[in-house]
Amino acid sequence: MQLALSVTSSDLDGTGSQTASTAALADLRRWLQRHPELRDRLGRMHSAEPAAGEMGAVGELLPVLLAPGGLTAALGAALVAWLQNRRGNQTVTVTLPDSTQITVSSENVCGLSAQDAGDVARQIAAALHNGGSQAIPAPPETGQQSPEAAQGTV
Repeated sequence: MQLALSVTSSDLDGTGSQTASTAALADLRRWLQRHPELRDRLGRMHSAEPAAGEMGAVGELLPVLLAPGGLTAALGAALVAWLQNRRGNQTVTVTLPDSTQITVSSENVCGLSAQDAGDVARQIAAALHNGGSQAIPAPPETGQQSPEAAQGTV
């Protein structure tokens, strides 16, 4: 299964830029390369093609090739760990082959305990394994599922 990762980054002052997002995606690529089981699964970063009727590139993408059912736990754990170690607001979007998107934000994972971070990583892995069809609930602090969570957003 081929996935595409993209990162939206806001600086500590809340402003975001394409340059900051590209730098964050390059940092995520370096982070994932440190995981032996993911290292050989990463493609080269490339510009996303604009949608029909739009001008210019939308951003940078990082392709990841996963065997069906394999390595989803490693990718989920690596994404949560990377987000927990970032400053500012970072959002990683995983786009599946059928264009389903799973979005994880650092706002929602930074303060999680190790147990709760592991739970979120498992939920991401399950959503990847099931083709994004499984909703990812909001982090435990809220106690409620947000509308974003119902659409595969953490």
